[in-house]
Amino acid sequence: MQTIEIGVPGTADADGIVRTYLTEVVSRYHGRPATDGELSVALADEPYDDLQGDTGILLLARDGGAAVACAGARFVEGDAELTKVFTLPSARGRGIARRLILALEEAARDRGARSLRLNTRSDLVEACAMYEGLGFRSVEAFNAEPYADRWYRKDLTSAAEQTPTGP
Repeated sequence: MQTIEIGVPGTADADGIVRTYLTEVVSRYHGRPATDGELSVALADEPYDDLQGDTGILLLARDGGAAVACAGARFVEGDAELTKVFTLPSARGRGIARRLILALEEAARDRGARSLRLNTRSDLVEACAMYEGLGFRSVEAFNAEPYADRWYRKDLTSAAEQTPTGP
């Protein structure tokens, strides 16, 4: 049975799934397995301890008690910014990441966010397709993230941009 719960940065489950996420992202970026040094740099460059309290939220999806996916949102200047969206390869294709993003969208609305935005890379093809299917639209860069080449935004205040229905 799959469940979604609020995760706590710094705990074993949260750190484990985020470390696995960063390992995959770094490996895809370099086109080979990530080295320990590269992973250490990624962990330092992409902290996530602020994904709690007033500054953010981290969600974990569990299947049979084990964390199989994560997704977070930072609350920045009236918007929410998605980060750390990841599903273990063994759990992909079941709509888990989509459910996590929809839950984050609801949390962002509850906190008064005007939009949900994110940056990503074009080589993360599956993720880009999922975001577009959830109603995110391509926008101009809103930050100078060196590893990003795509930026998306979803308006949370307009009925015209509400989440599409379906699987």
